[in-house]
Amino acid sequence: MKYTFFVIFLSLSISLFGQSVVVKTTNGKVAGGQNIDKTVQIFKGIPFAKPPLGNLRWQAPQPPSNWSGIKQCTQFGASPIQNKPQPFYCWSAEFIAQPEPLNEDCLYLNIWKPTGISQEKKAVLVWIYGGGLSSGSANCAIYDGEEMAKKGILFVSINYRVGVLGFMAHQELSSQLPHHVSGNYGILDQIEALRWVQKNIAAFGGDRNNITIAGQSAGAFSVNALIASPLAKGLFHKAIAQSGGLLSNKLSQSLENSEKQGQLFMQKAGARTIDELRKMSANDLQTLSNNQSFGQFGLTLDGYLLPKNLNEHFEKGLQNQVPTMTGWVAGDGDFLGNSNTTLEDYKKEAQSQYGPRANDFLSIFLAQNDDDVKTMKKKLTMLGFAGLPSHLLASFNTQPTYLYYFNHVPVEKSGFPNYGAFHTSEVPFSLHTLHKWDRPWRNADKLVEGLMSSYWVNFAKTGNPNADGLPNWSSYNKQLGNMLMINENTHLQPSLFKKELDFLEAEAAK
Repeated sequence: MKYTFFVIFLSLSISLFGQSVVVKTTNGKVAGGQNIDKTVQIFKGIPFAKPPLGNLRWQAPQPPSNWSGIKQCTQFGASPIQNKPQPFYCWSAEFIAQPEPLNEDCLYLNIWKPTGISQEKKAVLVWIYGGGLSSGSANCAIYDGEEMAKKGILFVSINYRVGVLGFMAHQELSSQLPHHVSGNYGILDQIEALRWVQKNIAAFGGDRNNITIAGQSAGAFSVNALIASPLAKGLFHKAIAQSGGLLSNKLSQSLENSEKQGQLFMQKAGARTIDELRKMSANDLQTLSNNQSFGQFGLTLDGYLLPKNLNEHFEKGLQNQVPTMTGWVAGDGDFLGNSNTTLEDYKKEAQSQYGPRANDFLSIFLAQNDDDVKTMKKKLTMLGFAGLPSHLLASFNTQPTYLYYFNHVPVEKSGFPNYGAFHTSEVPFSLHTLHKWDRPWRNADKLVEGLMSSYWVNFAKTGNPNADGLPNWSSYNKQLGNMLMINENTHLQPSLFKKELDFLEAEAAK
């Protein structure tokens, strides 16, 4: 009896405190590692689907094959095929996928979990990366999950197909595939990853009944798609959408238009059939997809994964109703380009676009000179891209929705332009990864990081971001327009952008 107890104890010691950590999944055993102080166990590159190669290209992901022995999961899987990742504009290397490897065989996920044996199942946060649905990877430095795991949750990051390989629709494909629709493979990848999490996360100490999906930019579009999709029902219980939303009518089109886009792409490729396209190399297809004459590949409103009429779907309350946190960044209006519109032309545009409501528009988006016009154009872009979708998502949600506005400007870096509170700059604050971003951080930055990441963790645990020691954050009331303004003086701000959002909502409803 003593010998048996010793063997059991030794096995637990090896699996929990040694160099290798082994967990049994439904497909086989996986071995991960630990952080330096052994407070977090880390698993990287766990397959959640079969490699989408050959005939599986442009199909829904298939469950992974079983394996024997122990699969070593200590390195990230390959990123999806995309243009070679490299820093640009405001996004330094920490925000960019690792340049290698890129491969069609990319459907892997990663898990960070607190060390220790506990009967209490941990809340799970599943992170979905941005990148315009055309780039990105779970291996970006700022998506590291170690600090979030130290705060007592399981952090999961997933890969999904992007660009032409992730979102191309075509009539021939639609005729071959179940349900007679095509496209949206990248979102189907996300759903397959959530199914894997449902089946396996308990083995890692996670609570399959307490899963939060979260994403930024295209990741926020993805979160919106999962909220809208009947295929994702029951796979998650809370949602966080940062800087982006489907209710802005961005990155989506009808099945008919998506199929026409795919037909044009096939013609440009010199192929006659899908089989011929499948024989082409992934890199050649990616290069060809950089031709902008047929537009960017994105979400398809196919009536299967996504409703054909998104706004109507949400207005009727047919989406997956879950507690939600959503918001945007002050610089979300900057990265789409500057306007050189003159004041005179600005007024003419208002008359043309808003007719009898032009004067209302001009009083709300007030400009008295050309510089003011630039400011108002940026505000309109910011609110159209992220503000209005967040406002509408909250309006249609029967569950509590918490809105925020992030305008904290990160500390400057010597020799690097100051882009202010730029698009994506909030992610390292919300995921507690400033230490992965090479800047001379001040106490003020670390204060915002600690506060913001605590809100995110609290929400993942309970559906409510509040806790002792944090400024109170009440759920959104569109009559009050109350949002949390996140900066060095974080506070709840009533009537923030209320006039602007009320005007834009009324226009969108026409």
